[in-house]
Amino acid sequence: MKNIEKLIEPLNLIYYEYDRGTNSFILDRNYSNEHIFEELIKITYILSKENINFFVDENKSLVLNRQNSFFSRIKRFFYSIYEDIKNSSLNIYVLNDKKVKWAKNLPVIKIEAIKVDFDFSKYDAVIFTSKNAIYTLNSYNQEWKTKPLYVIAPQTAKVASNFGGKIKFVSKEKHGDEFANELVPLLKNKKVLYIRGSKVVTNLVETLNSNGVICDEAIVYQTVCVDFKKRITLPKKSVIIFSSPSTIECFLKNADWDESYIAVSIGHTTQKYFPLYIKPALSETTSLDSCVKKAIELLR
Repeated sequence: MKNIEKLIEPLNLIYYEYDRGTNSFILDRNYSNEHIFEELIKITYILSKENINFFVDENKSLVLNRQNSFFSRIKRFFYSIYEDIKNSSLNIYVLNDKKVKWAKNLPVIKIEAIKVDFDFSKYDAVIFTSKNAIYTLNSYNQEWKTKPLYVIAPQTAKVASNFGGKIKFVSKEKHGDEFANELVPLLKNKKVLYIRGSKVVTNLVETLNSNGVICDEAIVYQTVCVDFKKRITLPKKSVIIFSSPSTIECFLKNADWDESYIAVSIGHTTQKYFPLYIKPALSETTSLDSCVKKAIELLR
C-alpha cells in the first residue's frame, strides 16, 4: 500500500482530511464552495495516477480500496445509523457554540470585537492564527481579502477561503512557534500584518522581527469568560474538549473538576495550560471533529 499521506502532502488540502482508520478522505461538509471541487479533482487525479481504487460515498467523502457494491452500501447505511445512535448518547462537550457531530455545546467563552482602522496598502501579506480573528475582522472590513494570506492549520484556512480570502500558505505545523519558523524564509524582507486576539500563546511576532521580516500586529477581539449563575455540573465520565487556553480558564472558573471527567486538548499549546491535576489526551489534529473522534475512542 502506498503512503497516502506522502502522496497528498504537496496538495495542501483544506477541506478534505485523510483518516487512516477508515482509509478515507473525509469532507468537511460545513463548507460549500468552488475550492472543494478543486480539491476533489486534485485528489482523484493523484489516486488515479497511482492506480489506487476509490469511490465517493454518500457523504461525498472518498473511500479507498473498498468495494461499492449494493450490499456494501446497505451495510454502510445501517452501520451509520447504529453509530449515530450509539455516539449521540455520549456525554462529550465542546466549550463553544460550534456545532460538532455527537458533541454537546457548553459555551464558556464569548468573543468581543475591537474595531481597528487599517491601511492594508502598507503590507505585503496578512497572517492569521485564529478563526475568530477572521470572523471579527470580516464583520467590518473586507480589504484584508486583497492580500496574500498566511494561516495556521486547515481549520483557519477554511474560514478565510470561504470568505473569499486568497490563501498563499497553510502551515504544516499545528502550533504558533513552529508556524513562525516556517514563515521566516517565505516572508523575509517583507512587511506583514498579524491579526490576532488580545491573548496569544506564541512568540510569532518576535521570531519574525528578529529574522528579517517586518511584522506589525493588530488586536481585533478579546476573549472573555461567560459568567454562569450556578456552578457547572456535568455527568460522571463526561469528556470535555478544550480548544484554547481560555476555555481551560473559563471552564474552571465555573466548574469544579471531577476526577471522573476526561479532558481532550486540541493541541500541544493548549495542553501546556492545564493545571497539574488534569492530564489531557491530545487530539490527532487541531480540529474539533478530531477532538470528538478522540473522545469517542477514550469512551470505548
